[in-house]
Amino acid sequence: MNFSLKVWRQKNKDDRGQFVTYPVTNISADMSFLEMLDVLNEELTKKGESPVAFSHDCREGICGSCGVFINGRAHGPQKATTTCQLYMRQFKDGDTIVVEPWRAKAFPVVKDLVVDRSPFDRILQAGGYVSVNTGSAQDANTTLIPKPIADEAFDAAACIGCGACVAACKNASAMLFTSAKVSQLALLPQGQAERQRRALSMVEKMDEEGFGNCTNTGACEAECPKEISLSHIARMYREYLGARTLEK
Repeated sequence: MNFSLKVWRQKNKDDRGQFVTYPVTNISADMSFLEMLDVLNEELTKKGESPVAFSHDCREGICGSCGVFINGRAHGPQKATTTCQLYMRQFKDGDTIVVEPWRAKAFPVVKDLVVDRSPFDRILQAGGYVSVNTGSAQDANTTLIPKPIADEAFDAAACIGCGACVAACKNASAMLFTSAKVSQLALLPQGQAERQRRALSMVEKMDEEGFGNCTNTGACEAECPKEISLSHIARMYREYLGARTLEK
């Protein structure tokens, strides 16, 4: 398979950046999208040109670092799939593929397709934790949790923090990410100690980092590779308003 890649190249956050077109040939349909970028970078390196910078780590769809926009879609055309798990058989021979980084004020471009997602880390540091007693761990069955609640908490915990929700949102909102982390812990008994403080501090930090507001268009849920539900945003609203009421 042969493709024409239109890739965003940007030296740093202060550079204006531009699209550069590269041909890639003899690409196997069974290659992942990142493997295809590896082939491109090998060719660029042989020519003495700077390879395209892109983030990746596990390449198993669980770390969230690989996210890019592909033909105007976060993570590409296949639903519930991260960029690293997207295979070239999803495209047609001869296609032109446009690849660009997440576009959000809170995610400044570091270089090419790499963006700074550290605001997510700071949101988690603001309240995404639970109090634990020192000493040996409790027995796993000491605290009983109904299965429906455990399942819902697990669904929220599936969020990998890739940032697709922010990139897909017209307001660059981080509501889906933040609500998944708030919801995950609010549902479990272990998360009750910081429950009110968590909602207030994480939402406050989210706003401080420059993310936009949610207008419930649903683009975040539609593009999320883990299909995190908008229902978690509703729960975060309830947690936040409840905490504000108690604060007064």
